[in-house]
Amino acid sequence: MSKAQTEVKASSYYNRISPYKLRIVADLIRGKMAGQAVDILKNIPQGGARIILKVLNSAVANAVHNNKYDSGSLKLETIIINEGPKLKRIKPRSRGRAFQILKRTSHVHVSLKKI
Repeated sequence: MSKAQTEVKASSYYNRISPYKLRIVADLIRGKMAGQAVDILKNIPQGGARIILKVLNSAVANAVHNNKYDSGSLKLETIIINEGPKLKRIKPRSRGRAFQILKRTSHVHVSLKKI
């Protein structure tokens, strides 16, 4: 089988959390089996775990529904956290100044591979 037939992807765009916070969570599950990664994400307190868990569950559902794969035979091939556009806001400061606040967004890409 070619790589295109054994790889299943899912993505989530414009998540209102900084990529740095998501990358900390992504490093915990990179290279693990899908079921093991789900267990890890359910039991850690970081807020980014919930976002990554949704994308991972979507990728598993794509594999089971579209390709008829067994969910126990899926391995996390890649997980990529990219930076999205920043929302720029202004915070008023003393003496008429204004400081810029960057509200960061991120894109999550997950791909699973059948083993």
